[in-house]
Amino acid sequence: PKHAVYLADSDLANPDPELLEQAGLAEAPEGNAHQSEFTSDNAYIIGADEDFNPTGVDGETDDADAFTANPGDSTPEIPIGDTVTGLTRYVGRACPGDPTVPPANGATIAVVSRGLCTFTEKIAAIEAATGYVAAIVVNREGADGCGVFGMTVQGGIPALSVPRSVGFDLFDRLGFDPAECLAGSAELIPGVALDATGDEVSLRSFFDGWGYVHLFDNNNGKLQELDTFAIPEAMDPAMAEGFGDLSVHEVALSPTRNDLAYFSYYSGGLRVLKIVN
Repeated sequence: PKHAVYLADSDLANPDPELLEQAGLAEAPEGNAHQSEFTSDNAYIIGADEDFNPTGVDGETDDADAFTANPGDSTPEIPIGDTVTGLTRYVGRACPGDPTVPPANGATIAVVSRGLCTFTEKIAAIEAATGYVAAIVVNREGADGCGVFGMTVQGGIPALSVPRSVGFDLFDRLGFDPAECLAGSAELIPGVALDATGDEVSLRSFFDGWGYVHLFDNNNGKLQELDTFAIPEAMDPAMAEGFGDLSVHEVALSPTRNDLAYFSYYSGGLRVLKIVN
């Protein structure tokens, strides 16, 4: 489609409605989406928001600058409700063949640049340096970089990803330009030397639930969200760990009825919902 035309888009309600209704927790929406389908009469759109991580992390620097970090998928999480506070130290790219990751020397949070090697290799190099209790991975420049991203990563310490602008802020670097970032190819943070000490940061872990379902009225412009649905397990902080992935995966709408939707979950099984009223 060379000449795509804008028709409509949706916003996520703030605070997250299912989290507030079922768990009594007021948190901003995480921003996930995955797949959607139209009912057979095109009256409604049902979206399935796939989300493999039921926790989020808020950060704040000693300059009172706030940011959000995404936890890695297979590294230890900061326990829900706990806060990790520590001084940051820049360890470069931390890939095989790069300069050795400097020791913590009083800092407890390593800041590492995305690029060249796997996230797991970076975290292993940071752990080998000893003294670090967490790692923050800063995005690189380029069309696939700069902003928010997720990580498939393994390791023994919490690993969190942040946009490139946050990396600049952690070391009080001015002049971050989003357009230059998207057009560039740099990985390291400019003007920040290996072993440089950055801000002290506090990282707060909170529960934000697994992915769930949205029902939209199909109209042009801003879509009206009519309802949401989440299985109870997906909004239960006690089931954030050890019960499998409780996120919805995809939705399939009935080809013969306008009111039936079939949902495949991961550890939540198969669900069938009916649109009423």
